[in-house]
Amino acid sequence: MTIDRIRQQIQFIREIDELKHVLRQSYLMNGSRRENDAEHTWHIAVMGILLLEHAVERNLDVKKIVHMLLIHDLVEIDAGDTFAYDVKGNEDKWERELAAAKRIYGILPADQQKEWMDLWLEFEEGHTAEAKYAAAIDRLHPVLHNFYTEGKAWKANQVAVASVQKRVAIIAEAAPILGEYVAALLEEAVEKGYLLP
Repeated sequence: MTIDRIRQQIQFIREIDELKHVLRQSYLMNGSRRENDAEHTWHIAVMGILLLEHAVERNLDVKKIVHMLLIHDLVEIDAGDTFAYDVKGNEDKWERELAAAKRIYGILPADQQKEWMDLWLEFEEGHTAEAKYAAAIDRLHPVLHNFYTEGKAWKANQVAVASVQKRVAIIAEAAPILGEYVAALLEEAVEKGYLLP
C-alpha cells in the first residue's frame, strides 16, 4: 500500500512539472519575457506569507493560504491560462478548470485527492477568510507586473482601468491597506499611459 501511494504521489509530481510550460499574459517585472505559471505560483506563495500582516482578518491559517496559492493554478496544465480580461475565454473557464481539477487532483491518493480538490474549490468559491486573502494576493501579483513593465500586457490587450478595478476589488476587502496601495498604483498607471482611462 505504501509503495502504491508513493507511486501515485510521484506521478502527480511529474504531472505538475507541466506547469512550468504554461505561459501567462503577464511579463516578468524586468519585461524580458512572459512568466510561466510555476514562476507565478512561487511568487504569490512568497507574497502571501510576506504581506499577511496587512490582512483584515487575524489568525488566518497560513498553511492553508500557501497551500491554496501553490495549487490553485495547477488546473491550467489542462485548461491553459485564461487572460483575466478575455470575455470570450472566460465564458467556459469554470467548466474547463473543473474538468482539469478532477483529472489532475484525481492522480493523487484518495485522501489527498479530496483534500486538494476541496481546497481548490474553497479558493474558487472565495467565501472563507483564507480564500479571500489568497485571491487578493493572486490579483495583486499581475497588477505589480503590469505596473513595473509600464503596462506591457495591459497595453497589448487594451485593458481599461475600470476592468482592473473590478477585478482587484477583493484586495480592499481582504487587506484594505493593500487596496489603497493598488488604487494609487492604478491611478498612476492611467496617468502614465500604462492603462486605458
